[in-house]
Amino acid sequence: MVERGITLVYGGSKVGLMGKLADRVMTKGGDVIGVTTQHLMSHEVAHSGLTTLHVADTMHERKAKMLELSSAVVALPGGFGTLDELFEALTLAQLRRYQAPCGLLNTDHYYDQLIIFLRHAEQQGLLAAQNLALLEVAETPETLLDRLELYAQKPADDKIYFVTN
Repeated sequence: MVERGITLVYGGSKVGLMGKLADRVMTKGGDVIGVTTQHLMSHEVAHSGLTTLHVADTMHERKAKMLELSSAVVALPGGFGTLDELFEALTLAQLRRYQAPCGLLNTDHYYDQLIIFLRHAEQQGLLAAQNLALLEVAETPETLLDRLELYAQKPADDKIYFVTN
């Protein structure tokens, strides 16, 4: 991300995979923007060393702020929160309320079953092919970033990616 001039936007935690990614981006000299909630701040999981940390009142406001600040969404392996953030972005993209690419990093085939499910939903007529095409999937960060850059509407020096796990 740093080599490509991409700013990281994420949920602002100091723990877990995203906390490690934030630390790595900053160690390499990159910018990291966190968006957390007051609730999470009171549980002392917010990262205090970020370039910028926004504090939202609710989780809904938090997600909206992350999308507002970003020019793409990347989902790393994760759980409910990751899926919630990814599918909200995809839903908004489907409704043409979010004009940026969405990507799924399928490291070690983590999301294979989800991809099978999404294709099944398409085959059953519950998910339109053009909406499924809103999701870029790749097995390596480099390939995913390459694909997302093809979608990017902004100049290369103005890319800010919201990454979730």
